[in-house]
This record gives sequence, C-alpha cells and structure tokens, in this order.
Amino acid sequence: MNIVSVNKGYDLNLAGAPAPKLESLSRPVQVGFHPNQIPFIKPRLRVKEGESVQAGNPLIEDKRNPQVTFPAPGSGKVIQISFGPRRMITEIVIELDPAQSSAQFPALPPDNLAATERPQLVAAILASSMWSLFRELPFKDIPHPETIPPLIIVSLGSLAPFHPRPEVYLAGREDDFEFGVKILKKLTDRVLVTAPHGGIGNARIDKLTTHQVQGDYPAGDPATVLYHIKTSTRENRGWYINGPDLLTLAGFLRNGIYPVERVVAVGGPLSTSGRHVMTRAGVPLADLVGERETAGLRLLAGGVFNGYSAGLDSYLGYYETALTLMPAGELKQILGFIRPGYRKPSYSRAFLSVFNKDPKVVECDMNGEDRSCINCGYCPRVCPVDILPQFTFKAVNADEIEDALSLGLLDCVECGLCSFVCPAKIEITDILKKAKEAYAKEIA
Repeated sequence: MNIVSVNKGYDLNLAGAPAPKLESLSRPVQVGFHPNQIPFIKPRLRVKEGESVQAGNPLIEDKRNPQVTFPAPGSGKVIQISFGPRRMITEIVIELDPAQSSAQFPALPPDNLAATERPQLVAAILASSMWSLFRELPFKDIPHPETIPPLIIVSLGSLAPFHPRPEVYLAGREDDFEFGVKILKKLTDRVLVTAPHGGIGNARIDKLTTHQVQGDYPAGDPATVLYHIKTSTRENRGWYINGPDLLTLAGFLRNGIYPVERVVAVGGPLSTSGRHVMTRAGVPLADLVGERETAGLRLLAGGVFNGYSAGLDSYLGYYETALTLMPAGELKQILGFIRPGYRKPSYSRAFLSVFNKDPKVVECDMNGEDRSCINCGYCPRVCPVDILPQFTFKAVNADEIEDALSLGLLDCVECGLCSFVCPAKIEITDILKKAKEAYAKEIA
C-alpha cells in the first residue's frame, strides 16, 4: 500500500453534506442529455426528433473521431433536440417508454476476459458507447482509442464537498468493481486505484486499492495524485476513470445492457436533508430537488468549485454525480461590511469564522467586487500541485503562453481553490482552465 501525502489544499468544512443512507427515487417521465457540457467534443447527431431509441443506443458521435459515441440514457421517443449558438447541440430530451426495453450488445463475461486481446476489448468498449468514460490528462479530454496509456487511475473520491461517498455507491457492487479493474489491466500495464486515507471500510475494495491519499480537498483528484507520484513526463498523458463510471463500464460489458442506474449525491445548505439517491442517468434536476420552495435557489451540477450552474428544467449531466442546492445570493446585507462573519466560510483570518469549527454555509455572493491582484500569496498556499496561480494567470492574460506553461499551467487540476481564496475575486481557475482548453486545441 502506497501513501500519497498532499500537504496543500483546503478543508472546506461546509454544511449540507449528504448522509450515507441511500434512497430510491421514482422513475422520471423524461430524461435528458447535454452535449454542450462535455468539453472538447464536436457532437454530431445520430438521432432525429420523433425517433425511438433504446437505452445504450448512440445519441451523438464525436466528429473528431466518429468511433466515440455517447449512449441514450433511456428508452423512448426523442421529443426535443435543442440548439444554441452556431448550431451547437445543447439538449436532447427523451420521453421514456413505460416498457423500458434496452438495446442488447455483445456481452463480455468475466470468464472470457483472459482470452480477449486488447484490440478486441477496445472494439467492444467503443461499440457499447462506453469509451467516453475514460479521460486523458492533462486536459481531461477523451483519449484516442489507438493510444496506449502509461497508466490508468481509478479515483474513489477527490474529497470534493457534496459528492457521492465511495462506501455508498460501491456497496453490493464489489463484483463489478473487481471486473472493472481487470478490464483496465487489459488496456494498460499499470492500474492505480486511489482511495481516501484509511480506506473506505470495504475489505474487497480496500484490497484492490494501490494508493491511499491523505490531505485536504482536492487530494484525491486524479490529476493531483498523478502530480505527486509521476516519475516521467510520459505519465503526464495518463488516463483516469471515476469509480461510478467504472461500475457502469463493467456492468455494461458483463451483461451487454446499458445500466441506467446512478447514485447521485444531493447536498448543500438548502437541501432539506443531504442524501444519496439511487436514480438514473439523465434524470431531471427538478426530480432531485423534490417538492420544496425554489425561490432563492441555485443549482450547481458537478461540484461547488468546478461544477456549473443549471436550471430546474435541466437534466443531470453525462459525467455528473452530484447536485448542490445553494442560496442564490445577490441580496444586500444590512451593515454587512462591519459584520464579524462568525458563520462565513473564508480562507482569510480576518473573520471570526476562524474560531468557529462548525460546518459553514457557503452561498453564491462574492461579498465584494473585482479588484486587481494584491499578491497576497493565498492561492499558492492552497494549490495542491505547487504552481504559482497568481503569476500563471497573469502570464495567460499577457498572452505569454510559454511563460504560463513553464509556471505549470498544464499541472493545474482545476479544483477551484485559487478562485475561492482570492480576496480580489479574480476567477483564476476559469482563466487557467480556458487557457488549457485553448492550448489543447492549438496542439491537436
């Protein structure tokens, strides 16, 4: 067992953490898919409005590599395809068929895996529309099927607030997880399974864990782990797959049927009770919110610091397993400038919350306006990969990309901490993320 110690990061200690109990959600009437929330891809439709599809059938393909497709999250009729600027596909909505039949694909039983060659396995994963579950560092793009990664990291949690806990979504799925790890070992010689320090309390899963990560958020992020263990530049192009996605891949190959079930964590300060929900891919966010007052509510899909704002009429994203219910903010506080801030989450020691060890309520107000960088040094103190965010984003803004690269731009894990701790309210993470995306497209 290897221990990976991450000395930087930040213990957010936020109120609204999902309870470990798993609840079931009733089947929705519709499910949806948002291609515009998947970075880098150039989507091309494989379906039309009014057409019937089955769960697992390809909805779209990536023009960059048409072999890479994305599966329908349910069986039924495509009732809506929405487009944004430049005809970008923004939403595909499927009205579910009560019968809920599923497309049948060739299965790969565990007993047959040993005799399966790597090209055959890659072809089977591509045919099942599951290749898109793999992501390649440093850009977090979908890897090309013909490449062989130096390693694959299976992440069982980045310590991000309000995300599913591995002991919840892995319970009863040990067979699928073990099969999934064997699948990965057919794709590369080196498979790493990372879990929080101390393990997850599941003997079969802990036995497969190769690295336990100790430290604050985002210590368990695959990019953070890779930064702290890599021994060569070749490993910068490592792949990763999150624990829930590995279960989906293994379940699909084992049975030849797309498993639509998903465990979603619903948390945040405005959640009536933080919980884990057994639901399905593409579930309407309104179903996850439930019957509650929605005035002053903001939904964040995917995470507090690296997710995105979504509407009640939206659907759970392809890669998302968390929904956070936040106060919308934008309300003026009476004499807010002289309040001591005992319950305010802040990295600065200027507020009395530094003495308050209770979970804090995070909200969407900036509590100030944009200012120039004051060189406070907060962002490098929390950066888990030891770059200097304040100098890197200035290099990006000056269009000095080579300088930004030399400062560690590609090591950025996009955790959001530099933006969170910045007293000048500079969206450093967003600046660095867009710079990485632009550089990835430039060298593609």
